[in-house]
Amino acid sequence: MRASFRLGRVAGVPVGVNWSVLVIFALIAWGLAANQFPRSYPDRSPVAYAIAGLAAAVVFFVGLLAHEVSHAVVAKRNGLEVDGITLWLFGGVAELRGEPRDPGAELRIAGVGPLVSLLLGAFFGVVAALLALAGQGGLLLGSVAWLAGINVLLAVFNVLPAAPLDGGRLLRAAVWKATGDRTRASVVAARAGWVLGVLLIGLGLWQFLSGVGFGGLWLALIGWFLIGAAGMEERQARTGSALRGIRVGDVMTSQPQTASAEMTVADFVDHYLFAYRHSALPLTEDGRPTGLVTVDRVRGVPPERRASTTLAEVACRAEDLVLAQPGEQLNDLLPRLSACADGRALVVTEDGRLTGIVSPSDISRAVQSSTLRAPAPSR
Repeated sequence: MRASFRLGRVAGVPVGVNWSVLVIFALIAWGLAANQFPRSYPDRSPVAYAIAGLAAAVVFFVGLLAHEVSHAVVAKRNGLEVDGITLWLFGGVAELRGEPRDPGAELRIAGVGPLVSLLLGAFFGVVAALLALAGQGGLLLGSVAWLAGINVLLAVFNVLPAAPLDGGRLLRAAVWKATGDRTRASVVAARAGWVLGVLLIGLGLWQFLSGVGFGGLWLALIGWFLIGAAGMEERQARTGSALRGIRVGDVMTSQPQTASAEMTVADFVDHYLFAYRHSALPLTEDGRPTGLVTVDRVRGVPPERRASTTLAEVACRAEDLVLAQPGEQLNDLLPRLSACADGRALVVTEDGRLTGIVSPSDISRAVQSSTLRAPAPSR
């Protein structure tokens, strides 16, 4: 999930927000201000309801960020690099580079998030109880009580034993510990996620058709997301198993053809695209990558503007490039490659000079070769 804009760094980890967060933020704030709070605390002004709803939504997302930051901090302490944290429609995701080294690390990384949410729920619950004892009712008490309940609910939902939820990671750690097979554990967790997704879709549709409300459709949407994410996790697990031990340098296309950032799109189409038959070309300066231009990016330039548009204007920018080194494990690159809209990584030496490129076709060939080399099952 790509961030639409960055908020800064928390605990040394870049934090971004996808535009889809605005949807769920608006739904939460509107639901509280227009429905829940007016029903529970009538005779307040619309402005008071709006302020309470917005404040509760903001604090909820701060808690959600704390949940993801805890994953990132524990992951770093267990030897994993963290590329960033992104908040989006269905919550948040900490983008970890690589895999936990053992089931214990998996357990710690996955378990800390729900624990933080549970602690936040307990904290807000205590605050709500103190406010009630002090006779401080009204919207303040309602907002704090809602925050207590939603954080506990978030913790409980996240520990359901189904990927990609934290509970799916806990299930994977348990199966991994019991069998010693990380791939098998990943497949078990992913299939549990598929089952949970189907159940949520069924429950959501039943609620909607029974007239409970549009909340059932939201439940079905979450189920649909879980099915898709679980299927992707199973494919990644099987691909990761096939590519285990293979380095980036083993599959990359060495010394790829490059282009200048000052070249026009028209020149690229006329002299490079058909001459070299590449669908992507790195842009370089003094041997170092400065961008990446693809056929899809060029296709978006109208023909009448190609002669006046440079490749630098349409290329993937230097700061958005996915970079790797030849000795890096290919499995460590895959999560970053799948998050890149261009689907390619540029391979650089330690001093930053371009030495190769990795494309989806390179990955596909590596998987096929690995499958062919695999020993035949015994009879």
